[in-house]
Amino acid sequence: MTTVVKHDTRPLTTAEIAALALSLAHLGAGPQAVIARRGLQHALEHLELDDDVIATTLTTLTEPLPVEVASRARLMADAITSRLMIRLHYRDASGIVTSREVEPVTCLVHREYWYLVGVCRMRRAIRAFRFDRIIAVEPTLTPSRPHLADRFLPFQRRKRPRAA
Repeated sequence: MTTVVKHDTRPLTTAEIAALALSLAHLGAGPQAVIARRGLQHALEHLELDDDVIATTLTTLTEPLPVEVASRARLMADAITSRLMIRLHYRDASGIVTSREVEPVTCLVHREYWYLVGVCRMRRAIRAFRFDRIIAVEPTLTPSRPHLADRFLPFQRRKRPRAA
């Protein structure tokens, strides 16, 4: 049986990259994650990327997460799927550690970093939390409101209105 592969040269959308990131976060650091990343890397080899941000992002997406980060990523991804709030212990860029209740929306990768995007109850706003700054994740049984991920992707390019 011969498989015909159509080559699509369009770059992946931010929403598609976020969905891939969430799926890989669900897999954690197990053997399926290794196979999925290898398959994704193989699929991406055929794309002609002329955008450095997308190319770097996809490279990061195909690299395995450290085991401790993958464990936290899986908890976050499970909370997104289950629509449950989580409690994050987070160290910001200044080194200040806070505990925050977050309604998780999606996981995404931008350039060389993984992020959890969600509604931070402390800030009462949408926030993107870098995985490498998340110290701990505590699951809760508190339901989270449903959110559409495409409204929460902070790095997507916004279409500019056309001049009349």
